[in-house]
Amino acid sequence: MRVPHIIIEYSSNVADHHDVGGLVTAIHECAKATRIGPLGGLRTRAVAREHYRIADGVADNAMIAIVARLGPGREPAEKTAFIEAVLDAAEAQVATEPSPLVIAWSMEVQEIDAEFRVNRNHVAARLVAGENH
Repeated sequence: MRVPHIIIEYSSNVADHHDVGGLVTAIHECAKATRIGPLGGLRTRAVAREHYRIADGVADNAMIAIVARLGPGREPAEKTAFIEAVLDAAEAQVATEPSPLVIAWSMEVQEIDAEFRVNRNHVAARLVAGENH
């Protein structure tokens, strides 16, 4: 069973008020704790969007959209529980920092089509071999 690749997309004003690295860590650690797949394939990254407009365009509007790409084979309840856990962890981490932002949150799971995916993961092989750098 494949582990998620998690992409966090956020409006650039989020970084003005919140620790994006801390957000990445909180989401990654939560995903790891769910044990939804092997650790060697877990990847979490974030990308800022410099050009955005949210709702009525007020400067304090912000967005954080999380997409988890998972391999097939998980039951709907497992995916729902994963979404809730990750989104709760993300919101909890951001709530630790005072901010004027009003954040629109979203999260979705997308299944990876294994037939059209090539994976050459040398990190996972290193973990299996027991190498630790």
